[in-house]
Amino acid sequence: MTPPARVQAGIDLLTATDSASHAPADQVANSFFRARRFIGAGDRRAIADRHWAIIRHEARLAWALKRARAPITPRTRMLAQLIAEGEGADAVAGLFAGQQHGPAPLADAERRALHALAALAPDDAAMPEDVRLGVPAWVLPHLAARFGESLAAEMAAMDVPAATDLRANLLKTTRAAAQAALAAEGIEAAPTRFSPWGLRVEGRKPVTATTAFREGLVEIQDEGSQLIAMLVDASPGLRVVDFCAGAAGKTLALAATMQNRGRLVACDVSAPRLEAAVKRLRRAGVGNVERRLLEPGERWTKRSAEGFDRVLVDAPCTGTGTWRRNPDARSRLVEQDLAELVAKQAMILDRASRLVKPGGMLVYATCSLLPEENEAQVKAFCDRHSAFAIVPLAEAWAAASGAASARFEPPCDGPFLSLTPARHGTDGFFAAMLRRNAVSSSGGAT
Repeated sequence: MTPPARVQAGIDLLTATDSASHAPADQVANSFFRARRFIGAGDRRAIADRHWAIIRHEARLAWALKRARAPITPRTRMLAQLIAEGEGADAVAGLFAGQQHGPAPLADAERRALHALAALAPDDAAMPEDVRLGVPAWVLPHLAARFGESLAAEMAAMDVPAATDLRANLLKTTRAAAQAALAAEGIEAAPTRFSPWGLRVEGRKPVTATTAFREGLVEIQDEGSQLIAMLVDASPGLRVVDFCAGAAGKTLALAATMQNRGRLVACDVSAPRLEAAVKRLRRAGVGNVERRLLEPGERWTKRSAEGFDRVLVDAPCTGTGTWRRNPDARSRLVEQDLAELVAKQAMILDRASRLVKPGGMLVYATCSLLPEENEAQVKAFCDRHSAFAIVPLAEAWAAASGAASARFEPPCDGPFLSLTPARHGTDGFFAAMLRRNAVSSSGGAT
């Protein structure tokens, strides 16, 4: 494709994304490229990279267009992005010359906007802090409370595309063998910093097209997510629940640590999500998972009270820790979402905690950076449930990592797992480990 044709394809993709504003941008992009298989791999990568840059810098580009007194359209957003990439106004105008498969020539208003954009200083002091950091204005105080002076560095890390993290499936292979299998197919992967199962692939590589992936030797899973699964400490023979299993990403990791021995229940409120897990479980060679739909009025939770050694609650959350992978989620998040999610998390925690047997462990996790969903949620739960006590991260880490603990030290201090892209190179994750005291609900010692 010629440079103008790439620009027009980018405008078309932005238009498609805008038209499906409630759908995740990655789903829209995948559908866009599937319908245009004539676009080669190199062109697809260049178009996609620019598209994600526009979405990551959406607030800054919109601010610049407003300063330039230009309407915000897919074409003007593309103009602003090209200027941000360092292109001069004349070079950008040359891409909009009406060539075959390229964009139509600039209208007079667009040409004026282009020159106004080119004249703007990239570090204009008038730019508000929330725009500069790429954070919704209402979220900024929450993140400032969380990060203080390191806020700018943390948000800058959110603008860097994430690597692809893989988890070696110990039911079928070892990390070293999985690494060698990927290398034989031209995929270079390096061991992750903290997870004893993880491999990291830099850049965009066709991992899912490899034999190693198709045969279930590796699964795509962020290193931080792997660490949460590790902290559950689901050893062979235990009874374990993944209470918000979704499509079973962490369920797969738990099955591997259990070596397919013991009972593992994957619960969710969505039948399609649970159904989507079947293919992944089969590919991974998992044989000890029972899927359970938590429908309104279901009685299973009550019947199973105090019946499990480990219960993982990977709670629905704002997803603020995943913004580098899902940059479009920033613009979809509204303040009401936080209030509703905090209430839902508390309800789910209360419900799931009934499943934990005396002496068992409840692990609460989110992919959020906001204190209200993390530390404050755990404190409120402990205030409501005196039978549960926080297990400090260092203690839980040593127990879960076993012989690997000497080589893989805890990634952070404090009582909780608290990961961020800037500090740890993972998505933003939080996890709290809570042990139920060894006394049953009837009051008898166990």
